[in-house]
Amino acid sequence: MGVLACVVLGGCVTSPPVQEMSDARQAIAAAEQAAAAEHAPAVLGEARRYLAEAEQQLREEAYGPARANAVRAKNRAVEALSTAQASASD
Repeated sequence: MGVLACVVLGGCVTSPPVQEMSDARQAIAAAEQAAAAEHAPAVLGEARRYLAEAEQQLREEAYGPARANAVRAKNRAVEALSTAQASASD
């Protein structure tokens, strides 16, 4: 039962999400370079907000939620990048 609670609550994640944070930052930077702020501002804004939340959670050592938000940030940044690239090719 304790293991299940640990998995469900994400409280047993003991290592910081270093790779996920790096991936999110790189994806946001790539989206910014592709003019996502112009072509997909709402999506890029969501990516930045998720990253900011992840950074705050990292400072609080809430590594499970930080990891999840870093992944969300990366995914939204990739979406913004794709939108910007599609708009540029039109």
